[in-house]
Amino acid sequence: MAKTTKAVSKEKKFSVRKLKEQYTAFKTDTQFANDRKRWSSNFKGFIIGLLKFLLIVGVSYVILGPVLGIISSSFFSNTDNYNPMVYMIPQDPTLERYSKAAQYLDYWKTVSNSLIYSVTLMLIQVFICSMVGYGFARYKFPLKNLLFACVVIMIVIPTHTIMLPLYMTFANFDVLGIISLIKGAPINILSTPIPVYIMTALGCGLRSGLYIYIFNQFFRGLPKEIEEAAFVDGAGTWYTYFRIMLVNAMPSVITVAIFSMVWQYNDTFYGKLFLISDDLIISKKVASLTANISNAEKIYDPSIQQLYLDAGIVLVMIPIVIIYVALQKYFIEGVERSGIVG
Repeated sequence: MAKTTKAVSKEKKFSVRKLKEQYTAFKTDTQFANDRKRWSSNFKGFIIGLLKFLLIVGVSYVILGPVLGIISSSFFSNTDNYNPMVYMIPQDPTLERYSKAAQYLDYWKTVSNSLIYSVTLMLIQVFICSMVGYGFARYKFPLKNLLFACVVIMIVIPTHTIMLPLYMTFANFDVLGIISLIKGAPINILSTPIPVYIMTALGCGLRSGLYIYIFNQFFRGLPKEIEEAAFVDGAGTWYTYFRIMLVNAMPSVITVAIFSMVWQYNDTFYGKLFLISDDLIISKKVASLTANISNAEKIYDPSIQQLYLDAGIVLVMIPIVIIYVALQKYFIEGVERSGIVG
């Protein structure tokens, strides 16, 4: 009996020792270690990819959800609008909302005027802001830091805080008293786009501070050897800027051009402040679309009026979407190289 117990005890010790040896060999096995690292890396990659996917879906839903809803409802017929079972996909789609919206917006004329207005302002902003940004990036002059701080303030301070001074300035426009000397009194240039063109040409137009900052960041990232080589070859300052530096800054130019085009096209703040005609700014005209249609077509149901407004909004978005899609590659490259985040 004692021998049997002792034999069993030895067998247990041997089996435990054998298991420990197997575990140690298994733990120190190179193949197993590599597999374990690979499994751990794959699992981490899967979790990170899943979180990225959920984040993208969530952000896309928040941003694109309302847009998809507007596009969908713009095709709704009266029957679809009153049918509680219809969601997103209309059962009886119609283009009647678009035809009426285009008619009362005077779409082709208004969108042409609006695009011309936005493009001219965009060209002025690109020209002026690029020169200012280049000056801050490459030249040293008195009060440079103070002036650049003013540029940053232009980005930070809301335009609503200076709307009254702007209105009074252009309602009684007088440059150093010269106009009063010639005409006997200041002139009122409201109800015209002239105030916006003046502000843009002086580098303080819509979002000009941001554009100057973008160009400044981009030009600072270009090597100075490019300019030095041009100066050695006999090129002047203006030739170097227009033929060399601005060409190399094309991604930044396209970024600013798209930003400026979109914001000028959608701007209603300056349009309302300076009383600019609705025929020149389509984003202002679409705001009165429901009132015009309800009065002319005798449509008093707010939900039906909203369908016409949705169609008008889609019509307003189409030109900008086309421009963005066409220049998307250059736009993304310019944003990455200019260092703009958020």
